[in-house]
Amino acid sequence: MPPKTRQASSGSRRPRRKERRNVVAGQAHIKSTFNNTIVSITDPNGAVIASCSSGQVGFKGSRKSTPYAAQLAAENAARAAMEHGMKKVDVFVKGPGSGRETAIRSLTASGLEVTSISDVTPQAYNGCRPPKRRRV
Repeated sequence: MPPKTRQASSGSRRPRRKERRNVVAGQAHIKSTFNNTIVSITDPNGAVIASCSSGQVGFKGSRKSTPYAAQLAAENAARAAMEHGMKKVDVFVKGPGSGRETAIRSLTASGLEVTSISDVTPQAYNGCRPPKRRRV
């Protein structure tokens, strides 16, 4: 068997560091479901700069769907976006969850200027069958 001519490069590759971009204005996408709240802050083209969810903050189970968990997730995402130079955001809210208003309020409180708020919740025109009604 001939000797190997090239060196084994498995594991020697370093993960590429994300370069810091200076983005002044962008978009904040808040997806608030019945189980979780996810906040993604993007540049105007849609490339994600920072994101955080209620589960990443440290909540598990039914506590992820609380407004307080959404507030902490939005604060973390806003803090990470402001490190990239973000100052103004357009907010797009999707979903019926309980953390919608709280997440918008905490984006404003953390220092980002909210220029517009729009609801982009998808409406089904006789799509999937909805879940059955709860009997409590």
